[in-house]
Amino acid sequence: MLKRLFLIGFGVLIVGGIGFGVYAYKSPLPPITASERPEFSPEVIEKGRLLAAAGYCSECHTAENGAPYAGNYAMETGFGTIYASNLTPAMETGIGGYSVEAFRRAMKQGVDIDGRHLFPAFPYDHFTKMTDEDVAALYAYIMSEIAPVELETKEAEIPFPLNQRFLQAGWKMLFVDFGEYEGEQAQTAEWNRGAYLAEGVAHCGACHTPRNPLGAEIESQQYSGATINGWTAPALTSENAAQVPWTAPDFAAYLKTGVSTYHGISAGPMGPVVHDGIRALPDDDINALSLYFAEISGGDAADPATSETVLASLERGRPNPLYRRELGERLYATACASCHYNAAQIEAGRPDLGINSATNLDTSDNLVHVILDGVNGPEGIAGVVMPGFRGALTEADIAAIAAYLRDERAGKPAWPDLVETVSRLSETNAHSE
Repeated sequence: MLKRLFLIGFGVLIVGGIGFGVYAYKSPLPPITASERPEFSPEVIEKGRLLAAAGYCSECHTAENGAPYAGNYAMETGFGTIYASNLTPAMETGIGGYSVEAFRRAMKQGVDIDGRHLFPAFPYDHFTKMTDEDVAALYAYIMSEIAPVELETKEAEIPFPLNQRFLQAGWKMLFVDFGEYEGEQAQTAEWNRGAYLAEGVAHCGACHTPRNPLGAEIESQQYSGATINGWTAPALTSENAAQVPWTAPDFAAYLKTGVSTYHGISAGPMGPVVHDGIRALPDDDINALSLYFAEISGGDAADPATSETVLASLERGRPNPLYRRELGERLYATACASCHYNAAQIEAGRPDLGINSATNLDTSDNLVHVILDGVNGPEGIAGVVMPGFRGALTEADIAAIAAYLRDERAGKPAWPDLVETVSRLSETNAHSE
């Protein structure tokens, strides 16, 4: 009897293994020569440029100080380091030999021209929602406007057996819902356009949605916030820590300029996403994205300038003529208040730190990052910079300022281990310079 059960079980495993092998196998596609590429109209190429910006493709496919789209940008995952592929039209080491069909399969199925499954660090689980027309436009832009660079992509540093690409077929079977975006009939065309962009090419959930132990986004917690590269990607739902709800105009201003008057600036990983990416979209698309996220976050159309929260924070922010002796307030008054002081209204580019998102998050990382290294270059709002205080204040001073803002301005419970957080981020950032 036991022998029979063993044989049945063994047979099931054999059949299952064969079935999985058939499912996982993807045949290679024939490469093409440069002369075999189709001709593309300027309109299609321009459309592809905008889609590449919306997907901030260059951000992940360009290594530090490397040629655009030439790959080898290191992505740290919970399973090891994966290096972004060479996305230039180089014939030997890039995607120059890809036909539009091969490019479409890579984008929408996560399978390269040789039939190898791509690691899900490449967000094909989002790109599958794109239309074939949009994928073809993206292909046209890359093949027409990106300079070919012959550069070999580094091998992923992932331990065995996770580095076996055929296993990704099982991951896809479990976690990927292949197919183009299907609009919500109950929603407007503008809302559906925003959803299509956010869930597809812009893959917003890749950073703003927490992941399960196998690295897949947790669908039931879409946009509820996650940690990326030592920063907090805040929730885009009603769980957002902001004291002032995000409205559609707030989202639109943030995506166009990198700053929201009532929430803060696009610092850290979000800076390039806005300034080198999404802001290139036409206003109609940015407004559609903003409408979509405003509904998800539960923001209404009320003017935040008149809200009790804003008025109360402005009142708390007025300098106390007696100047309490606490170190944090004294340091804030001397180092920060001259730029962050607002009177009757809040001015864009001069954040009110009592309601600023960084001050209200559950972790102090984002606020400490900005105090240490400031805001400049492609971050924040054009023409406005904030100096970093890494060399001007001690770690204890920075912790004191952060503690003051959290307690007195935001009125939130103290962050635990604040001094240790400042020390950790100060050391990490120093090593990355």
